[in-house]
Amino acid sequence: MFVRLAEQHRQFVKDLVMNLQALAIVLEGLGYLASCYTCGGQMNSASFMVSLGDNHLIRFLVSDYGITWTEMRDDRELMKLEGAEAIQQLQELANLAKFKVAPASPALPTQV
Repeated sequence: MFVRLAEQHRQFVKDLVMNLQALAIVLEGLGYLASCYTCGGQMNSASFMVSLGDNHLIRFLVSDYGITWTEMRDDRELMKLEGAEAIQQLQELANLAKFKVAPASPALPTQV
């Protein structure tokens, strides 16, 4: 039983890494600064980051050891989630891609 669960977990992590890579590509296409780095070709860990603008950064880490979501603004940690809660937050990012929400462009100064 435990061998089967371990293999299911490895497959889950691999699927999650592939989805993070795809999400980074789609978000980049929408104009966000996004990246997803993996270690080696086994797809057993990844570091995903996306800038939402205004010094607002999301970092999502996944590996065999755990899953964490960290949200920062102005280099200060606003929120840190782990496990299923961290994965649920990915839906918010996926919604940016799903609904094709482009990053907010900086406001241009108005001339008087």
